[in-house]
Amino acid sequence: MKFLFIISHDDAFAPSETLFADITAWIKDAEQQGIRVYGNPLRPADDAKTVRVRNGKIRITAGPFENSTEKMCAYELVECVSMDEATQVASTHPMAKAATIEVRPIWNELVGS
Repeated sequence: MKFLFIISHDDAFAPSETLFADITAWIKDAEQQGIRVYGNPLRPADDAKTVRVRNGKIRITAGPFENSTEKMCAYELVECVSMDEATQVASTHPMAKAATIEVRPIWNELVGS
């Protein structure tokens, strides 16, 4: 079963070289275990565009879809046998200590896999 880790941080977040090294090590370990499928950091939320189509009209606004104190900064797609395993894996990600990780199951029934 696939899960998406939605990694977010607040304005006080300040990455360090140690954090980058820890994330790199986590990625390597998760790939060797066959858990990590894919992931990437994201550019700052200020670089985002939000797109909505309502009643046939396209509306594009600058910035993220939600004005929140926490901004999505990265994602990881992982494959685990259960939500329990996925949350345990998320707890080992270095960003769990520095930010917030939402663990969201992929709705496989809707994509046919």
